[in-house]
Amino acid sequence: MPLKFTQDGFLAPGIYFEQGDFACAEGAISAGLRFFAGYPITPASEIAEWLAYRLPMRGGVFIQMEDEIASVASLIGASWAGAKVMTATSGPGFSLMQENIGLGYMTETPMVIVDVQRAGPSTGQATKPAQGDIMQMRWGTHGDYASIVVAPNSVQEMFDLTIYAFNLAEEYRMPVIIAADEIVGHLRERLEIPPHDEIKIVNRKKPKSFDEPIFGCESDCCVPPMPAVGEGFNVLVTGSTHNEYGYRKTTDEEVHRKLVQRLINKVEKNKKKIIAYDYNWPEHASVGVISFGSISRSAYTAAKIAKDEFNKNVAHLRLKTIWPFPDELVVEMAELVDYIFVPELNLGKLVREVKKAVEGRAKVLSISRLSGIVTPQDILSNLKRVW
Repeated sequence: MPLKFTQDGFLAPGIYFEQGDFACAEGAISAGLRFFAGYPITPASEIAEWLAYRLPMRGGVFIQMEDEIASVASLIGASWAGAKVMTATSGPGFSLMQENIGLGYMTETPMVIVDVQRAGPSTGQATKPAQGDIMQMRWGTHGDYASIVVAPNSVQEMFDLTIYAFNLAEEYRMPVIIAADEIVGHLRERLEIPPHDEIKIVNRKKPKSFDEPIFGCESDCCVPPMPAVGEGFNVLVTGSTHNEYGYRKTTDEEVHRKLVQRLINKVEKNKKKIIAYDYNWPEHASVGVISFGSISRSAYTAAKIAKDEFNKNVAHLRLKTIWPFPDELVVEMAELVDYIFVPELNLGKLVREVKKAVEGRAKVLSISRLSGIVTPQDILSNLKRVW
């Protein structure tokens, strides 16, 4: 159907045939996005282009910044002013963002960063898909912290998981990263938009009193409330070590330990609530596949062909959430199968996490490619080696 909008500026409910980057932008608007700052970069530019048109319809603000460093810096300011915020980039821009993403973790600032991955390093192949940034998404900034990363595999999930990313950012008060790639960013397929009042929206928790601490509480995994600058609170926001009221404590080892451990615990101790996945574990499967993002589409097809044409059952775990890593699910698969294959568009990154979790329970094998696509036939040819 042609694009239609409601009176309050949301995309009207219905079935559309649209691009992944478009779906991401509309998912952000549905989640409450009011401020976008970014710099054009293939293959993420369509997100910015569409939001430059759409955000004013919702009373929001779009700014094209001078670079990706400034983009994340402005997100931090806008988020502390009370807005839901997002930027979108690809590998080279994501690299530039790392220091300010670290500031976002330390100041517990809700924001969403979309990385539509392409082949690298450096400029690489700007129009080719890749999945080479997933370790940077977890370990890109210095120090100890925990991250949340979601990985859509379709146009529909570019919409749905963008909303989920915003909800996670608001609930856990932290940056959340969307690990998209060129395939899902530029793919065009069916997109179903539900009525807006049926979409679950999470907003950050506000303090109940002026003396309530906004950087800590009694629990070692709590998410403290977050006021907006200008609401009357004495807000101190610093990237230096700080106590629960924001006061700098740069030489106090115990304050630092308590702060950083809580930043990690609020993710790790809520893993079961955060982790999203799809799985098919048929009986008598001796082989499993663990996939994420666009390459999971090939894994689904390979498993279906294995069943239909060769009468072989293949267990398949597809990660919608890459970080925090679902160790328990991987172990569960490893206890059911003899072999686990991990297809990915890099030289073997996720497979390392799988091997660490499995600890010898099953043999873990990599199916890797630097750019392009891992096809169902690529996966099938590897499965046949162990049948």
